[in-house]
Amino acid sequence: MDHKALAMEMRDLREQVDGITDTAVAATDGLLIAADTAESIDPEGLAALAAAGLGLARRAAEATGRGTLRQTVTYGSQGCAAFYAVGDTALMVVLGDEGVDLDRLHRATQPALRRIGSILTATDSSVATEGV
Repeated sequence: MDHKALAMEMRDLREQVDGITDTAVAATDGLLIAADTAESIDPEGLAALAAAGLGLARRAAEATGRGTLRQTVTYGSQGCAAFYAVGDTALMVVLGDEGVDLDRLHRATQPALRRIGSILTATDSSVATEGV
């Protein structure tokens, strides 16, 4: 996996949407893959909570016949946390302050999620050609 490309995608998303304060990518089991968070945020804890929340939202979407879950948002008194599915095996969590434009965030995340999914599933071609 290209960790630099993943970090760049997370930084680019922050630059595209005013109000994003933190981002993280995790496996659906809660294992942290990458984080761009403030020191006040525990990235491993955030990954675990995001996985649990996304799992519940997925179950709710399935149980109510709403199809495949794309995203869920939790609102707090000082901002929000948006959780996005990245395929079936990963997720991205985006924290935003009170001023984050959620419509803009949702639009900007779609291409970023596709690219992140590609980064996560890409294989290292140098490993594939060893021994040839």
